[in-house]
Amino acid sequence: MTRHPLRLAVLEAERMLAAAGVDSPRADAELLAAHVLGVDRSRLPLIPLVDPPVVEALHQLVRKRVKRVPLQHLTGWAHLGGIDLDVGPGVFIPRPETELMLVWCLSKVDRTPVVVDLCTGSGALALALAHHLPGAVVHAVERDPAALAWARRNADARREAGDTPIVLHAGDVTAPDILSDLDGTVDLVVCNPPYVPEGTPVQPEVSDHDPHAAVFGGDDGLDVIRPVVALAARLLKPGGHVAIEHDDTHGESVPALLSARRVLTDVEDHKDLAGRPRFATARRA
Repeated sequence: MTRHPLRLAVLEAERMLAAAGVDSPRADAELLAAHVLGVDRSRLPLIPLVDPPVVEALHQLVRKRVKRVPLQHLTGWAHLGGIDLDVGPGVFIPRPETELMLVWCLSKVDRTPVVVDLCTGSGALALALAHHLPGAVVHAVERDPAALAWARRNADARREAGDTPIVLHAGDVTAPDILSDLDGTVDLVVCNPPYVPEGTPVQPEVSDHDPHAAVFGGDDGLDVIRPVVALAARLLKPGGHVAIEHDDTHGESVPALLSARRVLTDVEDHKDLAGRPRFATARRA
């Protein structure tokens, strides 16, 4: 059996992905190759030659990625805050820009906070916070049964890895009585809600594969954020903090919603690495 240079197979994968308009063709080609080989991406230069079935397996995955199936659906995982999370159809894929909000949150709490993650999806933020704060009590809320199943799967995996277990709640963050037993006791409320205004053009990976209800937040994108602001004001204890990720068109509207609550102060908006408005924060007076 003639072996093939892995470098050439990856270059051909990159060419196919670039032609299909994939944003990061080189990175995706290398990550798919690493997935097929069962190694870390950084070890690819140490593997000069591969067998033909490896090349075919890589190109099968590349052909799916060319059709804009998300990379994370092909590999089965996404990364956030130092942990890997199982993801796939039926759950929103965590995005790298959410790392910035996570870092901000970690800078605002002590080692034993009570934390609530609203719209938890795969459990990404809740589990990343529990990973970094082993003394925390972390609650996570999700209404969609498919997403909640992914969150349970990830929560079980992180518990088995030694992280502090989180408390999962099946519930709607827009319900007026949600988590009422935690009123005034929470140190940190964090939320990555559906926030894209309805009708906004999005990439095929999002429109065809992310759950619609996890992406779009009504005509102005604020249908979930409005009740979340009220909920955060109710849950937080004095000195507690809230952080809400939002659309890049919400750099003024979300801070305004936070400022409209008299009990919330120190309202600030934060930009992502591309300089776009990305999340807003406040403190309970």
